[in-house]
Amino acid sequence: MTLGPHRPPGLSRRVRFPGGNGYDLAGIVDVAAVVSKPTAAASGHPDPTTVPLSKPPVLVFSHCFTCNKDLKAIVRISRMLAGMGATVLRYDMTGLGGSDGDFSWTNFSTNVADLRAAIKFANQELGPVVGLIGHSFGGAASLAVAGDPQDAAETLRAIATLAAPSDTHHLASLMERKNPAIASAGVGDVEIGGRAWTIRREMLADFRSHQLGDLITRIALPLMVLHSPTDETVDFNEALRIYQLASLRQPGVATPPVSLVAIDRADHLLGNRVEDLTYVAELLAAFFKRHHL
Repeated sequence: MTLGPHRPPGLSRRVRFPGGNGYDLAGIVDVAAVVSKPTAAASGHPDPTTVPLSKPPVLVFSHCFTCNKDLKAIVRISRMLAGMGATVLRYDMTGLGGSDGDFSWTNFSTNVADLRAAIKFANQELGPVVGLIGHSFGGAASLAVAGDPQDAAETLRAIATLAAPSDTHHLASLMERKNPAIASAGVGDVEIGGRAWTIRREMLADFRSHQLGDLITRIALPLMVLHSPTDETVDFNEALRIYQLASLRQPGVATPPVSLVAIDRADHLLGNRVEDLTYVAELLAAFFKRHHL
């Protein structure tokens, strides 16, 4: 990955692929800008044709709870990363955006299954996936996969999270506080981002069944945790806990590098200051360049 002046990214293209829950998922591939050099002609003079310097790294970008691949921050960061030499797959989880399925029957387990499916698709169609980026609840899914990689994630070299929580339990409690009918009647609507979403008791039960902290302690990859100290949706203490958990190791076990970056003055969706998106994209590009082995 070349870090420097931003280049126009290659063409973005829409894709569909089998998700992890029996439904097709919609995605967009932001193709890496071509970084090339002249080839030598038989005469010894430079040939006007060019060849790529190296195969671009492939990254998979997961969105937040009830969000989708077209969130402004995800689109801009993904395209900037493509302009700096990475190919990025951003996708919609089951029941969101352009993907098939019913969101109300999804949960954290289905999110993780969809991420594994996205990694599998990218490995097969784009090249080895070397890094994961996850925003908010998508960051939690990325942490879970990195901590329990299985076969789908064997090519991973590094992971980065944006405004991610350190557990999945808090979201269940938040949904019940917003609408107690979810617990009493088994289903209820909750307003998120100006839209009503149907939330089921089964979804919250799944949230409470996971021990994300245990998986974070098992991550053996370089990790960068980005979070705003003024985030009003996911508190900055969540980033501190991720950092602490990822830094825990038993005696004699090597600790992977863990970085914590405070994005001062940013909001949860990174939507209030456009300069934050450039800052984050450049940090991510430098991070994945360093750890793309």
